[in-house]
Amino acid sequence: MPSPAWELLLPAASAPARARGRSLQAALREAVRSGRLAPGTRLPSSRDLAADLGVSRGLVTEAYEQLTAEGYLRSGRGAGTWVGDAVRAAGPRARDLAPRSADARADFVPGTPDVSLFPRAAWAAAQRGVLAELPHHELGYPDPRGLPRLRTALAELLARRRGVVADPERIVVVSGVAQATTLLGSVLHARGMREVGVEDPGSPQHDALYAAAGATTLPLPLDEEGLAMGPLRESGVRSVVTTPAHQFPTGIAYSARRRTELLDWARSVEGVVLEDDYDGDFRYDRAPVGALQGLDPERVAYAGSVSKSLAPGLRLGWLLVPESLAEDVVERKRTMDLGHPALDQALFARFLERGDYDRQLRRCQRAYRERRDTLVAALEEHFPGAEVTGIAAGLHVIAALPERYGPQERFLARVAAAGVAVRPLRDYGHARAGDGNRPGVRLVLGYAHLSPTRIRAGVRLMAEAVVDRRGTASTGR
Repeated sequence: MPSPAWELLLPAASAPARARGRSLQAALREAVRSGRLAPGTRLPSSRDLAADLGVSRGLVTEAYEQLTAEGYLRSGRGAGTWVGDAVRAAGPRARDLAPRSADARADFVPGTPDVSLFPRAAWAAAQRGVLAELPHHELGYPDPRGLPRLRTALAELLARRRGVVADPERIVVVSGVAQATTLLGSVLHARGMREVGVEDPGSPQHDALYAAAGATTLPLPLDEEGLAMGPLRESGVRSVVTTPAHQFPTGIAYSARRRTELLDWARSVEGVVLEDDYDGDFRYDRAPVGALQGLDPERVAYAGSVSKSLAPGLRLGWLLVPESLAEDVVERKRTMDLGHPALDQALFARFLERGDYDRQLRRCQRAYRERRDTLVAALEEHFPGAEVTGIAAGLHVIAALPERYGPQERFLARVAAAGVAVRPLRDYGHARAGDGNRPGVRLVLGYAHLSPTRIRAGVRLMAEAVVDRRGTASTGR
């Protein structure tokens, strides 16, 4: 019987005859790399190891010679074979750097959909259908814009649901709004637009995304109608990023007047507006307002994705570009990654064509509307006087709590100690200092990823952390 030290080679020894030599070499190599065979370990003679493993001596001799040539082993005439000291045992390498929320009893951090709503059965059926019907040539390098079938299906969807002017020739399939932002930013930078205006408060990702494209961002304030036009006109920028259907994070919808003013500004400076329609499908009190792009497709680039409707991990989105930018954007997409994966595109095209995506949107709409209603009711119950601002839409609310629950820093410290993860509105602005001691509390509360039961329990935990047993806000003194 082989000794315990060599039992790790038994699977290789039992491999099919043609693969046995390669398997033995691979097993020995991995044993040295992993440290299971430490430097300086003396290996059995080829005769003894062959007998232990039940293989030919020539197979072991060949393995020893190959690994000696590679530096894993060393040998000397009459001195035997030893594990060399050139290899260092490798530690675990596969770290998971995916963003994760803190380990909290209740997590109201915004931006996350409920991925448990992902339609696994319908997706699997679409995948089987695509694998059965996809022509071989479509598994080659795709059109960098995307498969014509998917761009056609997307054009129909976006025109019908979001009111865009959708030419399939000007749709570019991307890995999400982040890539769409970087693509457009690099093209604008190459055309001399080195600074891009961004909403303040707004998405914290824009700075890094535009920096990757070589551009800088300029924070521009909002008013009750949307991006404030005075500071925008005075800024000197010729491109700006907006979320007009449901501004992130304030939750307002741009007024009709502000949408018109924004387009007039873009025409006057020969500029470009990037419309980030990150959750435009989710409006709960009325039909969603149509996309800004539909009013002037030559001045507005439109970006969206399935991250909020299906799952962020699919990395699938779209960018609809003005004709004047289309050629440059497509060429930049080509040099960036040679196009989005063809199989994923064909699968999503089938999902759209069969009506599965519309059904998924309706399912999410029902679930997210119920969860928003639950959150608003829980805040009214546990924080009397709390005001929820912004339109009834999207995946988060802005909650303004009365002054008695502040100052904000003390409130945040107490709910964090109770295991409740929340984000204050100030975290999404560029002028973030100075409001920690304001008497009131303004929070951005995400709810889409939480069940109604967890929403109610989380708000109750938050209230218990800051309200004393008499039902009044604790002063901490």
